[in-house]
Amino acid sequence: MTSLPQHPSEGSERLRPTVAVARAARVLAAAGIDAPRVEAELLAVHVLGVPRGRLALADGLTPDQLDRYDALVARRADREPLQHLTGSAAFRHLELAVGPGVFVPRPETELLAGWGVDQARAGSPLVVDLCSGSGAIALAVAQEAPAARVVAVERSPAALARLRRAAADRAAAGDRPVEVVAADVTDPGLLSDLEGRVDVLLCNPPYVPRAVEVPPEVAAHDPDEAVFGGADGLDVIRPVLARAARLLRPGGVLGVEHDDTHGAAVPALLVADGRYEAVEEHRDLAGRPRFATARRR
Repeated sequence: MTSLPQHPSEGSERLRPTVAVARAARVLAAAGIDAPRVEAELLAVHVLGVPRGRLALADGLTPDQLDRYDALVARRADREPLQHLTGSAAFRHLELAVGPGVFVPRPETELLAGWGVDQARAGSPLVVDLCSGSGAIALAVAQEAPAARVVAVERSPAALARLRRAAADRAAAGDRPVEVVAADVTDPGLLSDLEGRVDVLLCNPPYVPRAVEVPPEVAAHDPDEAVFGGADGLDVIRPVLARAARLLRPGGVLGVEHDDTHGAAVPALLVADGRYEAVEEHRDLAGRPRFATARRR
């Protein structure tokens, strides 16, 4: 357990947020956190219940709040995911409830979701999200392309529970309801009733090659089955591409996220399949290969 520097007894006095954040940022930086100041601020606004833009103007932390804040900072320094500490993850225009047992959606996946939203805005398409996890992609599409029918597929019981709650919450908030299906995406009979009818198919599968060393936040907290995709990282992607070709209508489109080492491998699989055209590789904001797209012949 990482120890925070002891703060003096303050009685009933409050500690200014800027002072608490500066101290916490030093602790997080020493622990190897990439953006220590940002994360220290996000934990502070979580404890204080204020928008980040008003943190400097917020009332100081009471002794009880400071104790809670210090405890969260210590847990983050021990590499517990920030999103587990706050209970939520931002994804496009959504705040998704996250926690142990469910893969935390990553900012780079917003690029695939955005591509999917663009494809889903024409007409009233049928959109399928495979390996849905917390439902980030499916819920984003349902919110931003309300004319689309969205089906989310997941097999993990823990993820399904959160996905169903999130879908119900977003429907109650006025978004298009997402249909949740409990199934294994490698099942050759997956969604047999939708064969040849899907307009847009999206997938963020487990794709990290088994030998790759992942950060402590991933290794200790993300479900193994949601991270690793076999020896080469393609054990789930291969059957997904094959099944997608059966589910998509002619002219339907596919987008699949992959490891940054798969920039050539996944497009090659799509070309070799023979049922896809317009195969394209997409890079993330750091210039790394991130997802591939194609159109069903």
